[in-house]
Amino acid sequence: MKTDNPNVIGIKHMAFGVRDAEKALETYARFLDVPADTEITIFPKSKNKVALFNLGGIEYQLCESLDPEGRFAKWIDERGHEGLHHICYEVNNIDEALAHAQAKGASLRICQACQKYGSHPHPEGWVAFLDNDAGGIEIEFMQVYTPEQLKEYEAFKGI
Repeated sequence: MKTDNPNVIGIKHMAFGVRDAEKALETYARFLDVPADTEITIFPKSKNKVALFNLGGIEYQLCESLDPEGRFAKWIDERGHEGLHHICYEVNNIDEALAHAQAKGASLRICQACQKYGSHPHPEGWVAFLDNDAGGIEIEFMQVYTPEQLKEYEAFKGI
């Protein structure tokens, strides 16, 4: 019996909730040889500061909330520690992936940055979040834009 979601391609990224993105990046740089000069980006819409880098073919995101009531700050406060917040799975068709997950009992979670449920555009692709976690780790799906779709998104957003 096949039980996996046929639309999942692989892991797009893993996001870690951290109190201090610079400090967390220093640790990754020291122990795993991640470039210490990795850029840390501020995302005003979601009020996060994020260090992004690739390690072993997977994108890592070290996410610090700039607002004490922000998504990652609240998550850390609830658990009492930093750690893996969510895994984003790249899918080839987000609508089919969501339908498959919902047929298995999943429900949708609101996107904190956009205040939307279900599939909606983000800078890299269409995203959606499940309200069902896996042992405290949130599940996100992303259908990455084709180069043509990315151009359309950027033109629409005025980027």
